[in-house]
Amino acid sequence: PTTQKGRMISMLNQDYTAKLLDLEDVMITNVESISEELHVYIELPRKKHVCPACGAVTDCVHDYRMQTIKDVPLARNTFLHLRKRRYRCGCGKRFFEKNTFLPRYYRVTSRLVAAILCAFQKVVSAKDIGCRFNVSGATAMRYFRSVNFKPKELPEVVAIDEFKGNSGGQKYNSIITDPQHRKVIDILPNRYENDLIRYFSQFESKKNVKYFVCDMNPHFKQIGKICFKNAVIVADRYHVIRQVNWAMERVRKNEQNKLSARFRKYFKKSKYLLTKPMEKLTEEEMERLALMFEIAPRLADAYRLKNEFLAVIHSGSSTVGRQKLADWLLSAEVMELPEFHDCTKAYHNWFNEILNSMDAPWSNGFTEGCNNKTKVLK
Repeated sequence: PTTQKGRMISMLNQDYTAKLLDLEDVMITNVESISEELHVYIELPRKKHVCPACGAVTDCVHDYRMQTIKDVPLARNTFLHLRKRRYRCGCGKRFFEKNTFLPRYYRVTSRLVAAILCAFQKVVSAKDIGCRFNVSGATAMRYFRSVNFKPKELPEVVAIDEFKGNSGGQKYNSIITDPQHRKVIDILPNRYENDLIRYFSQFESKKNVKYFVCDMNPHFKQIGKICFKNAVIVADRYHVIRQVNWAMERVRKNEQNKLSARFRKYFKKSKYLLTKPMEKLTEEEMERLALMFEIAPRLADAYRLKNEFLAVIHSGSSTVGRQKLADWLLSAEVMELPEFHDCTKAYHNWFNEILNSMDAPWSNGFTEGCNNKTKVLK
């Protein structure tokens, strides 16, 4: 009776383990716990198989071979030891039995690969994912790269940007996003104009794109004109404002370099102060700015131009902003500030796209956020 009771307990334990593993038609022969690792010995029931060579049906076993497989960790690193049958056909062909959980030539289960791919949905490094699932970081990345996902159609709002990468030996890659639904559409191996035009040309839905958002890269603008003839090209507001900030910064550096050490100390940490919104300035900060402008009048003119442009870009609509932008360009060109030459030239070249940014609610904010996540993962 004691022996019979022990056998019943052993069978119950195997049954529970089988349910825990959740593998179809698998028989568990043994379970061991070795050095904080779980080792489960399994085999499949013997049944008839179709010969891949001649198509005949056979259940003649030629031999058995043991294969160790990594599986999804069950509270600890889990290994499956599969006793694989090799069948023999009358035509002389020898072949392994089929199963539903192990892809051909793999040493890990299908669900482990699926779990690794799902883990990439969060902002975490490949090394951390590998440690979690008992594989190397390089292996986790290889599974990630094996997924070949290509979009079938383009959304109504398409945004494009470049980021520094090393895919395919290229220094820069391109990212395509849908800022309206906050989704990444695709990541391309380079930023070459011809390759991007060829990529977008394969979509029949490109005629349905209503907005094309990009930074002030002339190649992106040309891509928008060629591929999205029905779309409104929108210059990203952040990159537009950055031009005037850069111009003001060049004035600050030139003026600061002219000063002696006695006066240069008043310009310490002035870059942050000059870009801070006027409504958020404290009285002490306003006094610092007044002292700086008294020492460097050209910087005062640059600061005024910067704030006037911010008022222009936040006009609310292109109807209101069109005349304001034209007046601002005239005012900037009249002032004797050569540091603003590149800025005004860029605004002339992107005049209509800047006006479009006043009407469109879309920007490259989501796209830039994706680029930052990419830098964290690298």
